[in-house]
Amino acid sequence: MKPTRHLLPVALAALLSACATPPAKLPSPPPVTTAALPSSPPPVVTAPAPQVIAPAAAEESSANVWDKLRGSFAMSDCDADPQILMWAHRYTQDPQRFESEMRDALPQVVYVQQAAEKYDVAGEFVLLPWVESQFRPVPGHRNLPAGMWQLVQSTARVMGLHVDHVYDGRLDTSASTDVVMRMLHDYYNQLHDWRLVDYAFNHGEFGVQRLVQQHGLPPEQPAIPKLPVPHITREHLTKLLAISCVVRDPGRFHVELPVLPADQHLEAVQIHHNMPLSTAADHAGMETDTLKRLNPALQGNFLTTSTPGSLLMPHRNAEMLRSAMQMADEQDMTASTSADPPLPAMYADKTSSDTPQARTHVVKPGESLWQIAHHYSMSVSALEHLNHLNGKALKPGQVLKIDPPGKRH
Repeated sequence: MKPTRHLLPVALAALLSACATPPAKLPSPPPVTTAALPSSPPPVVTAPAPQVIAPAAAEESSANVWDKLRGSFAMSDCDADPQILMWAHRYTQDPQRFESEMRDALPQVVYVQQAAEKYDVAGEFVLLPWVESQFRPVPGHRNLPAGMWQLVQSTARVMGLHVDHVYDGRLDTSASTDVVMRMLHDYYNQLHDWRLVDYAFNHGEFGVQRLVQQHGLPPEQPAIPKLPVPHITREHLTKLLAISCVVRDPGRFHVELPVLPADQHLEAVQIHHNMPLSTAADHAGMETDTLKRLNPALQGNFLTTSTPGSLLMPHRNAEMLRSAMQMADEQDMTASTSADPPLPAMYADKTSSDTPQARTHVVKPGESLWQIAHHYSMSVSALEHLNHLNGKALKPGQVLKIDPPGKRH
């Protein structure tokens, strides 16, 4: 694999070093890791916004993703070391549980695979979150590591990931994957060996560079380099090769890899309006809890255009949300070019010219609660409360109250 050059400062790469402690008994989830920082870290750098990964082609299924992943593997196979096989068997000792856990992780696996391909990172590292967290958005308490990549808060901030009481970039699949993949790419440019890249991720880049200066680059064999690194670091690489081994040859371990329809592949949608999370979910045609589960970085229930600026969701829902926001933008543009623009038919009030009445609105097909509230310059929560919706979906032809009792126009 011939990587391309990138401009991520080398100083950032030095700050990420993780440690994984082996579970006492599989298949219990791997424990969280820690990231060590130097006593005087360099100034915080603002990371560029992660590039939005394009949705998969309509005909592509996750079965193709597994094939692409195998084709991008760059390290040793299952039989390179007995410990690799041992861990592969431990991961799959309960086939049904393994398949269920991999099925839950699959949307994130597919998304990370696209990021690894973009940064020309070896396919094994797509499975790195399995070793770290089994792709789970582990919350960070105090200064414990968080997210599927297991980053501590101070490291995340130096890397440019925003962390505060309303948003934790370590839990943002899109943002955290982007900075980690850039970092792994830079590690390879410096170390020229993917095994050492994993050592650097776990043990720290500077520590691995010192070992290379002292002992030279390791030979291709043995598969697990015999550098004087901590046992936990050597085992971290073994685990990564083990889960890659299972993906390489699932039949050997009596498991099947799940598939995911292309319209369920995750993609990031840029948010152009401040809105409650429930409104975004309504636009996207999905449950609020599902949207929140896919975007665990959000600590509250309100979205702003600055943080995080995007939402991760399946392709089919992303298309619905983009369409709703585009319609709202077009309506705003129409209103701004007319001194007294007529109401669109879809927002027409059912009022009498003879007797002043409170305004109402008839719901049109495809219309969302947010669009209606936005047009009448009111909040979604106020519109919901006025009409006793309590989270109920809108139906075409439904009549909504726009004004509270006693108010007339």
